[in-house]
Amino acid sequence: MPRIALYTLIVCLLATAAAVVSFVQGSWLGIVWVLLAGLTSNMTWYYVKRARDNAAGGKSVTG
Repeated sequence: MPRIALYTLIVCLLATAAAVVSFVQGSWLGIVWVLLAGLTSNMTWYYVKRARDNAAGGKSVTG
């Protein structure tokens, strides 16, 4: 797993935990954490797929 994918996965897990804590405390700020978790989840899958395609000999998305 590429390092950037690992970092985005960690941020995704932390954002998910922050969303849970926010909603348990009754704060609507958890919505922001959920959106951040969704964004970083997509980034993780993107970087994992890009690394897998590069390892298989395919062209990268950026050229």
